Amino acid sequence: MIELKAVTKRYKHTMAMDSFSLTIPDTGVYCLLGRNGAGKTTFMKLLAGYISANSGTITIDGTTVSPGRMPDCVSYLESGGTQFNMRVSELIDTACRLQTNFDRDFAQEMTKRFELNPKKRFRQLSLGMRTMLTTIMSLANNSTVILLDEPSLGLDPISRDRFNTMLLESYSAHPRVIIVSTHDIDDIAQVTESLLIMDKGKLLVQAEIDDIDEKAYTLSGPTPEVLPLAKGLNCLATTQTAGLMAAHIFDHRITVPQGVSIDRLGLKDFFINLVGRESHA
Repeated sequence: MIELKAVTKRYKHTMAMDSFSLTIPDTGVYCLLGRNGAGKTTFMKLLAGYISANSGTITIDGTTVSPGRMPDCVSYLESGGTQFNMRVSELIDTACRLQTNFDRDFAQEMTKRFELNPKKRFRQLSLGMRTMLTTIMSLANNSTVILLDEPSLGLDPISRDRFNTMLLESYSAHPRVIIVSTHDIDDIAQVTESLLIMDKGKLLVQAEIDDIDEKAYTLSGPTPEVLPLAKGLNCLATTQTAGLMAAHIFDHRITVPQGVSIDRLGLKDFFINLVGRESHA
């Protein structure tokens, strides 16, 4: 369905996308993770046809994407995105008139669930509620590809939980590709099965959450015992102190000798060790 081949995007002296390749063959909710400046927003803008790549190709269902050929099947919610300063009810009415596949019932149900006053204008809403309204509008248009850039920005824990429920309900009613860029790793792990991790404009990991649960773990014990085990595996990072070593692994599971422990590496720690740490003694 979605394919990027060797896509490069530069902003003056900044390399935002560096020979980036990715294939998303099927529907699903995909979580896009990366540090600030990793290239996540550039990735979404390229996929939506808002900007052009310096090189490489981007296709959706075999059709090339570019600013001159912006795909109708893609809905992109930019972080901090705004709406016309209409009343909430007027925004929904306008979307119904402009978008033939807009789901008015879903939009109205979600605005009630999130206690969005239909008489309030967009700029009268709090940051979290403005973000939620634009997310609702994006999901309600039922495009085949939905791109959500930081959709939980400004939401409190209760609202983030409700957002996750809404996301699942929307996907269940209309299966499609939904890509969610977020820093709320633990929250999004509740609703996604597939993970994309970017760093410095490159794709580091494309994997199922279950696969990461199986392959991400930590070996701990005396350095002379752990070190040779780690050298034969994909070791993300190590820490050493007082003759002991902890090696954070993303590889097949192994049988460890007595004196070495093996523990699950959580998703957040996996991400931190993948992109945020270097081995040190």
